[in-house]
Amino acid sequence: MRFVSESEHKNLNIIVVALQVGYKITKMSIPTRPNLSTAGTLDQAIGQTPLIELSSLSKLTGCRIFGKAEFLNPGGSVKDRTALGIIQEAEDSDALRPGMRLYEGTAGNTGIGLATFAASKGYPCTIVMPNNQSIEKYQALEALGVELIKVAPVPFANPKHFYHTAKALSEKDPKGYWANQFENLANFNAHYKTTGPEVWQQSQSKIDIFATASGTGGTIAGVSTFLKEVSPKTQVVLVDPIGSGLYSWFHHNEIKAEGSSITEGIGIMRITKNMEKAKLDDAIQVNDQQMISMLYHLAQHEGLLVGPSSALNVYGAYTLARKNQNSGKTLVTILCDSALRYQSRIFNSQWLREKQLIVGPLKEGK
Repeated sequence: MRFVSESEHKNLNIIVVALQVGYKITKMSIPTRPNLSTAGTLDQAIGQTPLIELSSLSKLTGCRIFGKAEFLNPGGSVKDRTALGIIQEAEDSDALRPGMRLYEGTAGNTGIGLATFAASKGYPCTIVMPNNQSIEKYQALEALGVELIKVAPVPFANPKHFYHTAKALSEKDPKGYWANQFENLANFNAHYKTTGPEVWQQSQSKIDIFATASGTGGTIAGVSTFLKEVSPKTQVVLVDPIGSGLYSWFHHNEIKAEGSSITEGIGIMRITKNMEKAKLDDAIQVNDQQMISMLYHLAQHEGLLVGPSSALNVYGAYTLARKNQNSGKTLVTILCDSALRYQSRIFNSQWLREKQLIVGPLKEGK
């Protein structure tokens, strides 16, 4: 006779309830989220987000497509891992000490992650952002009590770029610490140590294709490095929005782009230290209309309200699955954050029409 552990008992309860309401249960379907009643700090609530099968897309393609629900992190995005990793490594090296102020330049999510942990750990925080991001991000940061500085969006070479502005402010402050998410390899390390192992374990050690977009490069670099170590045959594909130079960099060894995208926080026109560590097999592009159609498809067919970068990632995975139609392959991507962080835009039909985008879900086969 073997006693059932508390975690096993909970999983058995999940199975019983699911069977009662007619759900099909597989081992892969059961999330491995920790017992939150034992998580004594906010830090311990980061990660172990569920890997969710996108059933409608799996059915359309004859593959299994999964999204890692990073919007369930306390700060609401995959960038919570980056923020926590940066803070922990800085504290461990004594570069960040009590009484110091955190500085960062960001499109929003890393700033929200840093502000979340700054609030819980007692650090004051200054966030520099371009002034063209969604209002929900500004509201979240203001609620978290940060000093928020908005600057005009300018090319990276301009010293008034949000990245350079945050760096300059930190250098002027004797008690300032610049998080530097783009070049700080604590970003890469956070995903190599947590996100990569989690998706591998949750997929039962079976991932044929991992596909995601890149901003700083930390997620795709950390996950791809881990996956290539444990499964060299796993294909890693960069999903790039229009207006980013990474697709051209991969295929033509030059950073070049045309057009623009309404996505925020992904796509870039330079190769960061984090991105240098990415192990890529291919790169594809997704345009804004494809992304918006997938965003509404996920809402209406999967019950998932995800942000633009998540929808772009899923469209990329869907495209790759269609190329492997009816192969039964397993594809994994990242659901970076929630649609509720952008709702004033992506749920605003007038705003979308102004961007020449059609509101509505994915059309089958498109």
